[in-house]
Amino acid sequence: MMRRRHLFALALTPWMTDVKAAPTATGRPPRLVTVHGSLTEIAFALKAQATLVGTDTTSAYPPAAQQTTKVGYMRSLSAEGLLALQPTAVLGTEEAGPAVVLAQVRAAGIPVTLAASRHRFEDVTDKIHLVAQATGRGPAGRDVAASLQRQWQTTQAQVARTTASRLARKAAAPRVLFVMAHGGAAMTAGTDTAADAVLGLVGASNALTGVRGYRALNAEAAAAAQPDVVLTTTESLAFVGGAERFWQQPGLALTPAARHQRLIALDAMGLLGFGPRMPAVLDDLRRQLA
Repeated sequence: MMRRRHLFALALTPWMTDVKAAPTATGRPPRLVTVHGSLTEIAFALKAQATLVGTDTTSAYPPAAQQTTKVGYMRSLSAEGLLALQPTAVLGTEEAGPAVVLAQVRAAGIPVTLAASRHRFEDVTDKIHLVAQATGRGPAGRDVAASLQRQWQTTQAQVARTTASRLARKAAAPRVLFVMAHGGAAMTAGTDTAADAVLGLVGASNALTGVRGYRALNAEAAAAAQPDVVLTTTESLAFVGGAERFWQQPGLALTPAARHQRLIALDAMGLLGFGPRMPAVLDDLRRQLA
């Protein structure tokens, strides 16, 4: 049976809506544009949301982030849209682009800093330190990073116990197929993807083998993968019109996951964004896969 859970309660400082920005070294408050939902979430976690003059369309959490000025999708930015906000800095991840647009922004004298996307927990703490430095929230950044590190250690200890129990029972790790359908053709995730990394971090096995990157879902590949569970996003379910329609996508009805109705849907940025919700979301995924 499909289970959906909204993970809005984290062991972080509560989201604030009226917080003054810390001044920069020049004495002026920073004016930041964040180009990735995880960076925007971190700014709110640091109580630095007053520094945000713009965010990209992946920045939908917390709900207050939806009220910020949007600069478009992170992969299709425009120099005019960014520069019109007169930012003192643009913070993004390696997915941001196009590269020519970022070069134009830099040429205009605006620093652009991109966090690496290595698909590991350390990405989260690296992003926290980046936002903390840009907003002048160093102490808050260290506190949030330490809190998340403790949460992550707890989550990983639980994963280790679950894996040990599975080995003792001589049971195989659950085979999971990740399917994303946010628009256009549904996509599946092979190796070298955030979804593949997440599955490894919770002790699951990616059912899509021999494929690198994202591929369009097709009936043959889905049937051959034989997943025990299908993992998707809440946004995908909304786009296709619910769980019943979701199972009607190519090949999914022929899988063990469909026969047993094992469908897990989680918030896309929480699951794949490597942001401050990561420990809580992955612990929830681990529980649902157990």
